Amino acid sequence: MAPSPDDRFAAALRGFGPLGILAILVILAGNSIVVPLSGILVLAWAKLSRTPWREIGYVRPESWIRTLAVGVVFGAGFKLLMKAIVMPLLGAPPINQAFHYLAGNTAALPAILYVVIFGAGFGEETVFRGWMFERFGKLFGTGASANTMPVRLGLIVLITSIWFGLDHYAVQGLPGVEQATIVGLVFGTLFAITGRLPMLMIAHAAFDLTALAMIYVDVESEVAHFIFK
Repeated sequence: MAPSPDDRFAAALRGFGPLGILAILVILAGNSIVVPLSGILVLAWAKLSRTPWREIGYVRPESWIRTLAVGVVFGAGFKLLMKAIVMPLLGAPPINQAFHYLAGNTAALPAILYVVIFGAGFGEETVFRGWMFERFGKLFGTGASANTMPVRLGLIVLITSIWFGLDHYAVQGLPGVEQATIVGLVFGTLFAITGRLPMLMIAHAAFDLTALAMIYVDVESEVAHFIFK
């Protein structure tokens, strides 16, 4: 039996022909219109291409409460580690000038909270971890042996982390690239191991909310100099 038009359309979206490449370009361009359009487009692509949700990391946790708790603690702790130890060692300035306007700026909180929760937590994790891992996995081939699988996953983690880092250059400059690349390596490695996005989405939002809290109460410098005076 010949495949139906819907089957051919779904297969074309999953592939890397003209329609598949067009879908990739549209998804990548989404956030330039509105945040988090790219993440929403990924979900639409998954449905239309008949890609199982689990292949982009949308796997229901065994316990939402445990996942929420782990994500919040991990994300907040990771941000404090980055701010107090990692970034000072890299020579980053103690104040993030790109977002310092948020210090004490209550009026700006609703908009930035929207970006943090939906743009970063949902959008960036869906695109840079779930979707990109699926796309690069298909591009590099699904027939990898058990011996080559770690190498392939490591390459995907590296590519997506560098891409994630460079995506932060326009707003935050080199320090933003350095921090985002490290975050991408850590989150990407966890995703490569677990194949699950929910905890990472929560952790990403908690990471950025912790950063926002430090900026809002204007204690960035104190945290950055907490260990390295």
